[in-house]
Amino acid sequence: MRFVADLHIHSKYSRACSRDCDLEHLTWWARRKGITLVGTGDFTHPAWHDHLRDTLVPAEPGLFRLRDDLDREIDRTLPPSVRSRTARFMLSVEISTIYKRDGRTRKVHHLVYMPDLTSAAEFNRRLARIGNIASDGRPILGLDSRDLLEITLECGGYLVPAHVWTPWFAVLGSKSGFDAVADCYADLADHVFAVETGLSSDPEMNWRVSSLDRYRLVSNSDAHSPPALGREATVFDTSLDYHSVRAALETGVGHAGSIEFFPEEGKYHVDGHRKCGVRMEPAETLAVDGVCPVCRKPLTVGVLSRVEELADRPAGARPAGVAGFVNLVPLPEIMSEIVGAGPKSKKVLGEVDRLVAAFGPELEILQDVPVGDLAAHSTLLGEAVERLRRGEVVRDAGYDGEYGVIRLFEPGELERRGSALSLFEFAPAAAEPARVVRRERADSPAVDPKPVSTQPVATVDAGSSLLGGLDPDQRVAAGGGGGPLLIIAGPGTGKTRTLTHRIAHLVAERGVPAEECLAITFTRRAAEEMAERLEALGVRVAVATFHSLGVRILREHHATVGLSADFGIADPERQVEVARSVCGDEKEARRLVAEGAEVYKKALRAQDLVDFDDLVALPLELLEGDSQLVDAYRGRYRWISVDEYQDVDERQYRLLKLLAPADGNITAIGDPDQAIYRFRGADVGFFLRFQEDFPKARVVHLTRNYRSSEAVVRGALEVISPATLVPGRELNALGDHGDALIAVHHAASEQAEAAFVARTIEQVLGGASFHSFDSGRVTSDGAHGLGFSDFAVLYRTDRQSKALVEALTQSGLPFQKRSHDRLSDRPGVARIVRELGFTAGESIVDRVRAVAGEDHAAYELLKPLAVECGTDFERFHTTLALGVEVDTLDPRADRISLLTLHASKGLEFPVVFIVGCEDGLLPLRWPGQEDDTDEERRLLFVGMTRAQRHLFLSHTAARPRSPFLNDLGEFRRIGDEQPKRRRKGTQVSLF
Repeated sequence: MRFVADLHIHSKYSRACSRDCDLEHLTWWARRKGITLVGTGDFTHPAWHDHLRDTLVPAEPGLFRLRDDLDREIDRTLPPSVRSRTARFMLSVEISTIYKRDGRTRKVHHLVYMPDLTSAAEFNRRLARIGNIASDGRPILGLDSRDLLEITLECGGYLVPAHVWTPWFAVLGSKSGFDAVADCYADLADHVFAVETGLSSDPEMNWRVSSLDRYRLVSNSDAHSPPALGREATVFDTSLDYHSVRAALETGVGHAGSIEFFPEEGKYHVDGHRKCGVRMEPAETLAVDGVCPVCRKPLTVGVLSRVEELADRPAGARPAGVAGFVNLVPLPEIMSEIVGAGPKSKKVLGEVDRLVAAFGPELEILQDVPVGDLAAHSTLLGEAVERLRRGEVVRDAGYDGEYGVIRLFEPGELERRGSALSLFEFAPAAAEPARVVRRERADSPAVDPKPVSTQPVATVDAGSSLLGGLDPDQRVAAGGGGGPLLIIAGPGTGKTRTLTHRIAHLVAERGVPAEECLAITFTRRAAEEMAERLEALGVRVAVATFHSLGVRILREHHATVGLSADFGIADPERQVEVARSVCGDEKEARRLVAEGAEVYKKALRAQDLVDFDDLVALPLELLEGDSQLVDAYRGRYRWISVDEYQDVDERQYRLLKLLAPADGNITAIGDPDQAIYRFRGADVGFFLRFQEDFPKARVVHLTRNYRSSEAVVRGALEVISPATLVPGRELNALGDHGDALIAVHHAASEQAEAAFVARTIEQVLGGASFHSFDSGRVTSDGAHGLGFSDFAVLYRTDRQSKALVEALTQSGLPFQKRSHDRLSDRPGVARIVRELGFTAGESIVDRVRAVAGEDHAAYELLKPLAVECGTDFERFHTTLALGVEVDTLDPRADRISLLTLHASKGLEFPVVFIVGCEDGLLPLRWPGQEDDTDEERRLLFVGMTRAQRHLFLSHTAARPRSPFLNDLGEFRRIGDEQPKRRRKGTQVSLF
């Protein structure tokens, strides 16, 4: 039997691993990838070992499978093409040993395999006497490698040295290893018969070292999350059982080769110094004597140099009788390159889902499916896979912990072929799909519908392919026909899901032409998310922000307002420059810009420029002065959907009134109790008068909250109740998020408050060493399945973040701040953008890098947009001018989030702290200005409803406690102030 095995993975109990690293997710991904045998990983961890006992059942000798009930549930969620494929587990664990030998500190990682749970339990018992095996799924022991091998053999298992070339933690590593595998294991070396090559080397590199001829070369993914399974793997052609696998590695009979990364993609392939941005090939390293030319410190010597050092054969040599290998690029990375989105983006994952459903497991798609079949799905995919199979790839080698990049297309090749698409250039809508099929989601349980309006609402067929997965309220909102519709969507009720399903339902199932649909939202990020969701539903319509819609209207009618077809959009710095040209004074120039003075506007037009405000004001002026133009746009966009309608300002409101007649097909969705942007000109009054503007409007309420616990929802309703703008406000918690009460904390000072936040996070995670490099301390107690990215600390003003930053830094906890700042307003950005036109370089990112020089901060801020835009300079400048926001929250980073309450809107976190709940901060009171306590109350409501499981509201002795907290009912009080609780409650623990 020929099968693929991935025998080096980790569980959720290992440091820096995904919470999804459980057996159910591993089984799901193994079937999707086409992997038959998977290591369990981490069997030394007590909690994981118990989980293995409870969840696995014996299968073939020495192997296990998932319990039948769990297996059936997994199959239910997989497409038929991969359903019910064989998925087995072998007991495995990675052990880190740190010890001294021959006067040197040695750090070596090993893979240990056991034939049964009894043997594993005995192995664990022995290691528990040596060190702490409960702190991390990959325990770190002060134990000689030779002695670890001895314990392994005595317990009936076998050992494979892990990623043998990794500089820091490997048997042949340049920093702390040996010059030969046999040297490491001394008198027991003959009992080692296989070595893991690691991501930064492939078999061909290892064949150059004759001392490795005696070992079978194996490859595994070292996956820290289930989607990484199979990025490297070993192929066997033998019986599917533990003993046959071991025998194949001992004898070579049945060892059929391996599936490899391109070694350049590994993060230690070549030499370098990441902090200095220095990367070198082996010859270059020798020329500088292994010293970084920037900081004069030793370079990290990579795998290629280390192989070169130990090699006694020329490159290309191949010993007789060795198994072969194939280099692959993971399918999501290929699709990421083709579609121009991240490999973890919804767009890419949706494409991969469709490919797997059509052709089978990912590894078979990459190796076996005829290229012609793939090309029928996507010409670019077929070409990419054909190049991959020929080994024709573009290689950008990794170094010093930085992964390399492998591409199938030359830089700029896809752009030249027209594959790039600007969000702000309205491409023609795709042809209507023949049929849209979707999977029902479990996060919207079906419950009995409740009346949502005094007006009659048409019933909707729940069996619709697009509406079947919605709850009754969502279904009513999404399934209605034409005419005005107002959807009042409380927090966590599936607002975007409902709106996108409504648009998709109209196009795919009610015959509405896609080109007649227009969806409008407020930020570029929200527009991208909506477009991705619609595409995943099989529909493509025009999605815009108000300002990008304004750009389109002005491009089409530029002459009417005295502009050329390629008019420019002035950034803030250019605006002041133009104003200064007419007044000569910096301060006066800024006043003219702020007031939109006529003399400033004339100066802009004279230079063929508009500013950000003009992007709505000028289209509004055009339409208000030309009824025929209004009719033309009403004819073009007969179906308009507006997200976050409570945030429209006066000009945006007037523009919408022109585009949608009183009886038109306009859908507005939002929540007036989440109207928090008055300082930007938003007026919630426009939401409240929707039924006056559109007398025939139906109103639907979404009241089922899937995000937050019952305690959080109840507390949020209590806080908003005195000022709610939704009569009879109703919000019902339906998600399973525990029963922890809201905690109210009192601290003596801001510093004490920040220390409380850091200390509590450490408690939940089980210790600050979660992020510590190479430590054996506990990273998580496993009780909550949380990582750092599951925590958010919210505050009213950015000044409050200072104490938090200091406390988290002192505790060693990773964090990042997020803001809604415009990218163009950040220091250094305007200078770089201004000088791009005078700099050589084919791509935008090349020019940005050249202009930035030593301004690394500005370069890193601009780099994502520059990469996204490729060589489309007009799109790059337009996007910046349209106010694209700084996005410093990398969805891949596992860090605590620090955000203002305004910046938290639209996000959610299992654990939320809101600090500074004090009169003067929340509500914020400005000297000499009228207070808007109702909006401040709404702001707290928004912040509270970001929390899923646990919510902490904190205040200090510096100011009186926020009056908003007086409306809270049952809660848990913690801290050094213990006033009487307003409602009797049960004494509970912090969690």
